[in-house]
Amino acid sequence: MPHPPLADHLLYEPYPNAALLDGWLVSTNSLTRSILEKMRPGDESVEINSSLNPPHWEFGHLTWFHEFWVHRAGQVSNPSLLSDADYLFNSSEIAHRDRWTIPIPPLDVLLEYNARVMQKTRELLVRSIDAEQVYFIQLAIFHQDMHNEAFAYMWQSLGYPAPFEPFSRAKLVTNPAPAYIHFPETTVMVGSEPKSGFIFDNEKWAHSTTLTAFSIAEQAVSNADYLEFIESPSNQADLNPVAPPMHWKKEGGVWCQRYFDGWHDLSELEPVRHISYADAKRYCDWRQLRLPTEHELSLLMAQKQQDWQPSHLWEWTSSPFAPFPGFSSDPYADYSQPWFDGKHQVLKGWSMYTPERLRRSQFRNFYAPHRKDHFCGFRTCLL
Repeated sequence: MPHPPLADHLLYEPYPNAALLDGWLVSTNSLTRSILEKMRPGDESVEINSSLNPPHWEFGHLTWFHEFWVHRAGQVSNPSLLSDADYLFNSSEIAHRDRWTIPIPPLDVLLEYNARVMQKTRELLVRSIDAEQVYFIQLAIFHQDMHNEAFAYMWQSLGYPAPFEPFSRAKLVTNPAPAYIHFPETTVMVGSEPKSGFIFDNEKWAHSTTLTAFSIAEQAVSNADYLEFIESPSNQADLNPVAPPMHWKKEGGVWCQRYFDGWHDLSELEPVRHISYADAKRYCDWRQLRLPTEHELSLLMAQKQQDWQPSHLWEWTSSPFAPFPGFSSDPYADYSQPWFDGKHQVLKGWSMYTPERLRRSQFRNFYAPHRKDHFCGFRTCLL
């Protein structure tokens, strides 16, 4: 009898070699541990916030996730190295508010748990590993990369010192009056192709779509652009005006912005950051512009970088987060499917706290439209 077809996640070739995976693992885990070990006494105590997690819970969760998928085959029947780990750190099971009240183990216990799990993976990498193990090791590494970025925007939200140096920085805008790049009607391939390396399930599969002609800004909206909107008579007169970003303040007639725990004069030429989808839409309406769709923004980002200016921020699109035709979940079913609820928007690109290995044109980020705590901005299209 013919063999049944292999599951999608076993076909994400080509696979990184063991040495590269080991290097990725060491770099992401060393970064996580340095973030936790540099915390000041009391910084672990965070008020309940729907956009944040208690830092020690987040650390325990990412270690649990790694162990659960890499060493426990995603089965609760396979025991953890840490007592009660499934009860404490399974984000699919524990309610968000409960993360503040459960008995999280002391940091030294969490650090030891983390060290033991990661050492087991490093020992695995010196042996012959199969496609499934390679997949789950990559999944765990990229999941940890995302949580390291989450620590960065949590620290920004809380006004803590910067947890680590950014991987890149945006250049200041070169043209105060944004130029627009015109694309004629074109048919493009979107999503990820088979055998293009590791992907997340919401990228399945590549398919063609036709984009009508559009014109998109070669640079993101700047602080100066957004300040003009905030101070405009029409916004000020609105019954529900858009407020200045939470990390802005005006002192002695001078606008300042906060970057982690430091206040600086507002750099008008920087891309504006920490803007919600809802407020980005209000800005576009005021300018008589619109947000790009995810496929329009993907097409721009596929061009040579001398032709457009990256913002080094996740950029909002007008596209709801939805499955591509023929979508199917990979083993970590809660990564995408629960969020195809019409209540999340796609963001494209990367932020300055996203490592290079996650900066792929096919990658689809997604957040609820009110969120603005992550490092996010936007660019516009002509109507």
